[in-house]
Amino acid sequence: MPDWFRNTRWNASIEQAFNDKLRRARRKEQYLRIQASMLARSHPDVALALLTRYFELPNDFDHAQAHVDRATAYLALGRLADAITAYEDALSRESIFPNLLTEAYIDLPYLIAARGIQEHYSRALELLLRHKSRLMFPVDHFRWHTARALIAAAARDSETARVHSQQALTAAGREHSGFRHHPGVGLVTAQYDDTIKKLEALRAA
Repeated sequence: MPDWFRNTRWNASIEQAFNDKLRRARRKEQYLRIQASMLARSHPDVALALLTRYFELPNDFDHAQAHVDRATAYLALGRLADAITAYEDALSRESIFPNLLTEAYIDLPYLIAARGIQEHYSRALELLLRHKSRLMFPVDHFRWHTARALIAAAARDSETARVHSQQALTAAGREHSGFRHHPGVGLVTAQYDDTIKKLEALRAA
């Protein structure tokens, strides 16, 4: 039976049960943030409402991840500018509390590159270069090199686009995470199939 704060569906009865449990919970912030993350893609309006409640509470331990969850919900609603702001809020929070890091460092530049938001290309490149040492899983390397390739292609730098396309495709082809106890974690999945086709075209250009 799933935890009461990890619902993947949402309706009036689930909401009532969640709120009943939350009233008795000691760490309300944690449960609000986790439940919001579970609903950010499927029920983004609900997730944003839960995160508003989260930010109203005094414990600010998980603020960076809460901002990332907000970005996910905004993207599900098509609110691109708000998503970018939320990712920037997460990065600002990380600069103050560097022991609590998120995926915003790669989420944001990948989003900028994938959506072709040219006015933010310099910011994307800044983040990519600053945080390259944080790359861990194949999907991280894939997204990093994909962002570099797409931005280079937009600047008509075909050689750089080719190099990073090849490196992204190499990461996409990895079948082992590199971690002995978690071999299947962090691999490039079918959700990136369309991006892989673009990279193959850039490699061949």
